[in-house]
Amino acid sequence: MSSPVRSWISPMRARSTLEPHRASTSLEAFFDLCFVVAVAAAGGPLHHSIAEGHVAFGVGHFLLVFFAIWWAWMNFTWFASAYDTDDDVYRITTLVQIAGALVLAAGIEPAFDRGDFTVVTTGYVIMRLALVGQWLRAARADRERRPVALRYAIGVAVVQVLWLLRLLLPDGLLLAAFLLLVVAELLVPIGAERGRGGPTTFHPHHIVERYGLFTLIVLGETVSAATLAVRGALDEGGHETRPLLELAVAGLVIVFALWWIYFDRSAHNLLNTLRGSMMWGYGHYFIFASAAAVGAGLSVAVDHAAGSAEISATLNGYAVAVPVAVYLFFVWLLHLRPHQSGVMLVVFPAGTVLILLAPLGPEPIKVIAGVLVVPVAISVTLGRRVPDPVG
Repeated sequence: MSSPVRSWISPMRARSTLEPHRASTSLEAFFDLCFVVAVAAAGGPLHHSIAEGHVAFGVGHFLLVFFAIWWAWMNFTWFASAYDTDDDVYRITTLVQIAGALVLAAGIEPAFDRGDFTVVTTGYVIMRLALVGQWLRAARADRERRPVALRYAIGVAVVQVLWLLRLLLPDGLLLAAFLLLVVAELLVPIGAERGRGGPTTFHPHHIVERYGLFTLIVLGETVSAATLAVRGALDEGGHETRPLLELAVAGLVIVFALWWIYFDRSAHNLLNTLRGSMMWGYGHYFIFASAAAVGAGLSVAVDHAAGSAEISATLNGYAVAVPVAVYLFFVWLLHLRPHQSGVMLVVFPAGTVLILLAPLGPEPIKVIAGVLVVPVAISVTLGRRVPDPVG
């Protein structure tokens, strides 16, 4: 917890769930900005894999790598919400986690190129073992919640050993082992929180703000990736400028709409049970991954407009349509559906279906942008009749 004079180390006691004016710290913001380096590193190979026609390979590797990024970010975020002491040891341990994220980012290219996950795994384990140290500090200082902190520390540590052992397996078993370890990772918080001493004291307003800030950063990376693709195509020359500019405008409308839809409603009132909070937190994997993939899809669309993509027009459209549809559906499912009734319950699912049909016709990117404008318009008119609950 912040104090006028920060100490080298202070007791890591649970923070109150009702703490007023709880906001993200500069360290948390720095943590997010460094993690987005890994997000960008994953988006680039996805873009090139799709543009070259290696869709299954690119999407598969992207989802695997993005799990490591998202899961490490998410675990730190929820831990910090309950136990941020802001002492020197806490800061140094968090910086070690950031270093692990950068090691992971450095390993993404060989993971895509050669299927070599050694560096990615090393970076991931660095992040996770640093968090084990944090949980052990919490176990020592927070007597009431010592059992849950120890379950976290032991569970995370055991799974990290298994990640390292996975590197010794033959190629034919690597994917199956990866999926089993993903399940193991997901089960650690479920088991830890439900036992004696739990749950941990996360702050709903703080968690929602943290997730919102990471969504902003990922959407910003999407804009950056698409902008760089457009600029590269314009610098290259040899093709009409107007289609690229029209594509840039449509892409901007898409990203603006994605931002608007996510931040249309507050979600802190939805985090009022352990089960609901876990579903909300876990479900954001699809929101974050799809938001990052939109940038790769828009970059593919630029390549296609410039004549340098080796894919069909339909596949080019789906490179954008699929991540946008996934994003729209899960934002509706996690954020908006609890506030809606009647016809509003079908607007966003219907929009998801229309977006998935867009690549079957002409100008799919423009159609997707147009479809997204509709739920935004409905949200600011009919949707405003149901206010956010107070609390």
